[in-house]
Amino acid sequence: WRAEGAGLRLAGTRAGGMAAAGLCGADFSDLREIKKQLLSVAERSRERGLQHSGPGSFFPSLLQEDARDLDAYTLAKSYFDLKEYDRAAYFLRGCKSQKAYFLYMYSRYLSGEKKKDDETVDSLGPLEKGQVKNEALRELRVELSKKHKARELDGFGLYLYGVVLRKLDLVKEAIDVFVEAAHVLPLHWGAWLELCNLITDKEMLKFLSLPDTWMKEFFLAHIYTELQLIEEALQKYQSLIDAGFSKSTYIISQIAVAYHNIRDIDKALSIFNELRKQDPYRIENMDTFSNLLYVRSMKPELSYLAHNLCEIDKYRVETCCVIGNYYSLRSQHEKAALYFQRALKLNPRYLGAWTLMGHEYMEMKNTSAAIQAYRHAIEVNKRDYRAWYGLGQTYEILKMPFYCLYYYRRAHQLRPNDSRMLVALGECYEKLNQLVEAKKCYWRAYAVGDVEKMALVKLAKLHEQLNESEQAAQCYIKYIQDIYSCGEIVEHLEVSTAFRYLAQYYFKCKLWDEASACAQKCCAFNDTREEGKALLRQILQLRNQGETSSTEIAAPFFLPASLSANSTPTRRVSPLNLSSVTP
Repeated sequence: WRAEGAGLRLAGTRAGGMAAAGLCGADFSDLREIKKQLLSVAERSRERGLQHSGPGSFFPSLLQEDARDLDAYTLAKSYFDLKEYDRAAYFLRGCKSQKAYFLYMYSRYLSGEKKKDDETVDSLGPLEKGQVKNEALRELRVELSKKHKARELDGFGLYLYGVVLRKLDLVKEAIDVFVEAAHVLPLHWGAWLELCNLITDKEMLKFLSLPDTWMKEFFLAHIYTELQLIEEALQKYQSLIDAGFSKSTYIISQIAVAYHNIRDIDKALSIFNELRKQDPYRIENMDTFSNLLYVRSMKPELSYLAHNLCEIDKYRVETCCVIGNYYSLRSQHEKAALYFQRALKLNPRYLGAWTLMGHEYMEMKNTSAAIQAYRHAIEVNKRDYRAWYGLGQTYEILKMPFYCLYYYRRAHQLRPNDSRMLVALGECYEKLNQLVEAKKCYWRAYAVGDVEKMALVKLAKLHEQLNESEQAAQCYIKYIQDIYSCGEIVEHLEVSTAFRYLAQYYFKCKLWDEASACAQKCCAFNDTREEGKALLRQILQLRNQGETSSTEIAAPFFLPASLSANSTPTRRVSPLNLSSVTP
């Protein structure tokens, strides 16, 4: 699971916005014009205190209405930069210009957020933490709503109004306002990104009336990655590279994240290593890179990355997550949890840290703390299937299968083609004695490409339980074929179980050659050796008595020719042990 561990923080294009009359359509023919537009909106964003909306400095745009409020704005902006938000808002009261008004409202919003975060840190336990709210939101909504009705909000004002609505859980209204903001100021990446966090599936995306601008292509590529539509995302990023963005480290990092999401670990590692060469001081997305190193147990590389990021900036959330992953790989789970907590003090809405902290609490058998961490992750992003799955696992440990079923279903809805979700669902249905549903889940898990190679065994055991011996035999045969076709020595606990069942099955069918072949394989395993020897003696005895093989029963038999005693698989831990649940 650690390959999925960290949140996919956007490492910005640092793209800003442009006026509605800007570039239309996905037209990349005039890259100079695109650059000019980006630089212009970057400065407009910076003036409003939106630090992550543009690539750098440009020449200030001083409109006539701005000049009237210039003294108050300049003083307030200096307080804003010092994070004295109440003080900044105080000196901006009564300002009429769009720029000053935005800074006034934004200062009030950030003041409320800062107080909420301070109170969250000071609160005693998880129950109190959940009750802490930004007290400024309702007032801001009332005031911004009036301005919105009077059509007095510019693109930045609409963006802030959308953020306030989202914070108040008014999702539908927030989506409409963010779409409006994207129309008014198509290059402001913040509005697109907020919209991205509210869209739950491709159907929702179809019904959005988005502006016909080239920035829409960046948005679509990003949302496809988030919705696990990786093929479409990679096509979009390739077209952006072909259009002239080949040197964009943002696009390279997003492609690496996309491969990370589909668990193509080698490809993702290769792209991240290339990215590190191009941009050695980059910190964005390095937590995702560290998850890949974790999954591959690449301790020296993870250690180097942790030290390197520590030298660059040790007070970044990504750095804390990388160090946390390093300690987790060394099985120092208390230290790992401490670093994930540090990350959350720096940014309480950092998705990856909540999920990873949940994993650490699970390792420490602290289920109540794990549940709390996973719930926080879901609050930040309802699309985080890892947190839903983690909640399912914690309730499984607590032996509460109805709860498990709910959370595993949510995880499965988000990752319909992930075999691990399906196997977990199947196990849940089994515990609830809904065996038909369980069979469907295991078969589907096998059909989509069973990561853990456990679905067929579980399906076979269900058939066994229901006395469907032929179907059970078919499943065990297919399972053995899959295990031995891997081309490497595969460790697996259930191979001996499969041979034992098949030996007994063929024995009952009076197919002595097949039963004998399987019984001999049983002799290679410690847990089935005695049974194998006993069965071989019985077969020999029956043959000596003149008992012939049955020719009437059409029993399935496909024993791979490559099977020999020295290629016997060895033990593998079961898939629900957290330390072993890796792609």
